[in-house]
Amino acid sequence: MNPQLNRDIELLFEISSLRHMPRAWVQQLGGRPATVLDHSVRVMLISLVLARMEKINPIRKSATSNGEINEELIIKMALFHDLAESRTSDHAYMQKVYVEIKEELAVSDMYAKTQFSDIPALLKKYEDRDCIEAKIVRDADNIDVDLEIKEYENMGHKLPAKWKSTSRKIVQKSLYTKSAKVLLEKLLKSDPDSWHLKANKYYKIKNAAK
Repeated sequence: MNPQLNRDIELLFEISSLRHMPRAWVQQLGGRPATVLDHSVRVMLISLVLARMEKINPIRKSATSNGEINEELIIKMALFHDLAESRTSDHAYMQKVYVEIKEELAVSDMYAKTQFSDIPALLKKYEDRDCIEAKIVRDADNIDVDLEIKEYENMGHKLPAKWKSTSRKIVQKSLYTKSAKVLLEKLLKSDPDSWHLKANKYYKIKNAAK
């Protein structure tokens, strides 16, 4: 078999293993937090929402020559931004004080001799935040945390209220884009159940109760 194909298959199995890896704040929140793959997919979707919100505003310079926001670049950055946690693991806010994470090495080793040998350079661009696409994905990464916290809060968890006065305010101030600030402010005031309460059969199907 082609050696590169062997590595590609190994990579697919490695990425699949992230379905079983809960985010590290399970230590604080308990229950069933999002897995690394859950988080990556939702960050990708939030990133696209922010990108399209940003397009309504005056276009900013980005990695593309014509100054438009590159959605393909955003999708790739968002999808790959945390996959190396299959090697480094995820770390919650307390653990990061004490743990040295060799993420650059993990990324290099993970994608070596695969179809994705370009990913280390892509992730370096993301970490540098030197284009609007990277800033949008980073904002989405932070917003996904607040989205999950809101879900826990809706289920009666008491820890989210304790975070509001510290880390959540710090994150809100660190957002890069105006769209992220608008989206987060709306999210924090939203009802996590409205999507199904307003879309059930009693609203959509005539005489559903009969």
